[in-house]
Amino acid sequence: QNLPLKVMDTLAKEKGLTGRTAPFATVCTDLGSAHPSWFDPRVDLCFIASEAVRKVAGRRGISADRLRMHGLPVRKSFWRASEQNAQATPSQMEQLGLLPNKKTVLVVGGGDGVGSLSKIVEQTAAQLAKDCPGDAQVVAVCGKNKAVKRQLEAKSWPGVHVEVRGFCSGISDYMEAADVLVTKAGPGTIAEAAIRGLPTMLSSHLPGQEAGNVPFVVGKGFGRFSTQPKVIAKTVSSWLQDDDELARLSAAALSAGQPEATRLIAKDLVKLLNTAA
Repeated sequence: QNLPLKVMDTLAKEKGLTGRTAPFATVCTDLGSAHPSWFDPRVDLCFIASEAVRKVAGRRGISADRLRMHGLPVRKSFWRASEQNAQATPSQMEQLGLLPNKKTVLVVGGGDGVGSLSKIVEQTAAQLAKDCPGDAQVVAVCGKNKAVKRQLEAKSWPGVHVEVRGFCSGISDYMEAADVLVTKAGPGTIAEAAIRGLPTMLSSHLPGQEAGNVPFVVGKGFGRFSTQPKVIAKTVSSWLQDDDELARLSAAALSAGQPEATRLIAKDLVKLLNTAA
């Protein structure tokens, strides 16, 4: 945040002012850890999503009265999702190309479909076909990775239904239909999964602060982490065959979810603007 604050201070000086007059706020979009560049003690407000990030902000000199812990801002479709906490209806499942009354695994590779998506889908489908043939299905969201999408679409899937999708703007609908999510440790997807009460299997993370999202999920008790497709597949299959474990993981996810974050952040920003006016 140092650069934009420097720009604002420079502009203020050029106008003959002693300092900036416009308020400045930061919305940190990391969960379990955060890069120090997120934080500058000169900000008026800093929005954070966890106690771990609060500690980082404090070490960077941001006073407690300027910190607000509301959670990560999420898309409108997730705002009240945890209160609804409803599974998709059979007709909604069919609209998504899914079979009603089947345990559903949602495998997401991010917007670019990166990672070992194809191997994870293949191993998970094979494990489910072995452990609970005909009782489960997999949704593979390949993002913009057309090569992986074509590769998965060309395969046959005996014993398990596999639905392959490309870039998907309606991911909230698929999360509502799913029983388990497999994803890389992106903070936005994790926040949305928690709001939806989705048990979450983390399959990878980007180097740096995204690594901190792994202990957030594991520590909150709604998921696990492995980079090995076979381990991922076996873990997911074991969850789907244990309704008590699924319920426990889902409850832990809902407890970690913060569906009001976007509105609370917006409300505080409006207050900040009104105070500065």
